[in-house]
Amino acid sequence: MASSSFPDSTGNLPDEEAYEEAYEEAYEEAYEEAYEEKNVHEVYQQIAEHFSSTRYKPWPIVERFLKGLAPGSIGLDVGCGNGKYLSVNKDVFIVASDRSENLARIAVKHQPHSTVVADILNLPHPDSLFDFAISIAVVHHLSSPERRIQAIREILRTLKPASDKSSGGRVLLYVWALEQKTSRRGWDKGDKQDVMVPWVLKSKPANGSPDDEPKTFHRYYHLYEATELERDIERAGGRVLDSGYEKDNWWAIATRSDE
Repeated sequence: MASSSFPDSTGNLPDEEAYEEAYEEAYEEAYEEAYEEKNVHEVYQQIAEHFSSTRYKPWPIVERFLKGLAPGSIGLDVGCGNGKYLSVNKDVFIVASDRSENLARIAVKHQPHSTVVADILNLPHPDSLFDFAISIAVVHHLSSPERRIQAIREILRTLKPASDKSSGGRVLLYVWALEQKTSRRGWDKGDKQDVMVPWVLKSKPANGSPDDEPKTFHRYYHLYEATELERDIERAGGRVLDSGYEKDNWWAIATRSDE
């Protein structure tokens, strides 16, 4: 059966197998985008105020990373949430972004830092500009290995490359760990890595009835197993400088490999 697709840039028709492969890839990408829209983005839009009220204390390793930056450094907070990390080091400037407009509106209160609404897969920043970046508990919301790697690659793209005068920009990444057997969730090696995590919205809307039941939302998470984050960084074109485990999370500090 002849292919009915349009010619490519050379004027030739792609073979049927290539056409079907491209179609399947486009379909999968559209499905993943729609899945994340429903099970991540729409949820954070709904729970933003309540979520923000529970996020106020910096995690120790993130705080140490930010306080160790040179004065005058300029960097990114990708998936900034309510912006709790923007005020940790007053000697640096951070351009924060979040996919949720409602969370970005909360984060913008942390002046003088800048906050924009942006997708981690398509950041509105130039290449090779920033001294540092953080992305805390964000990458695990991407629903396929390819999208998680692309998210890391997009952050690395914005970092300064190494030179004779500089070691290059660094990024600190945090993701939820599969190995959480001592936590209330009880996940551990051998369990499913792709899960839906409930969020019980305790605050009621202004027009809500006192008798209304709290609404439960479910967010998609990919639970990273040991060494998986390091592998994703390397596949994204990065080089891991340090990594470890902190309270149910895997973390890593990386730079561009530029090899």
